[in-house]
Amino acid sequence: MPGQKILVVDDSWTELTMIVTPLRNSGFDVVTAVDGEEAVEKVFRERPQCIVLDVVLPKQNGFQVCRKLKNSEMSRNIPIILLTSKNTPLDKAWGMRQGADLYITKPFNGDELVASVRRLI
Repeated sequence: MPGQKILVVDDSWTELTMIVTPLRNSGFDVVTAVDGEEAVEKVFRERPQCIVLDVVLPKQNGFQVCRKLKNSEMSRNIPIILLTSKNTPLDKAWGMRQGADLYITKPFNGDELVASVRRLI
């Protein structure tokens, strides 16, 4: 849906580009953050409709950010996709317990990511 804002959080420039490109090409308005603290700030400032969040991040990891956002009245209804290289069943179970709406492992398919974002918003 054109113009809907997505926050993408990843500390790797390469990964950030690989995530942002298919979303922008699909008409989403994408904002980015490179660490957990910046992610939380941008959620409250930018009011995204969906968050694509890496787990391994400086300052606060994605699990911490997810838990914080899902525990806040202002952000609890924003869908969060954890997009990460952490691919064990325990990692996925923990991510879902933190409140993630979806858990996708890297490497990922851009079309599937776009479809997942559309499904959640």
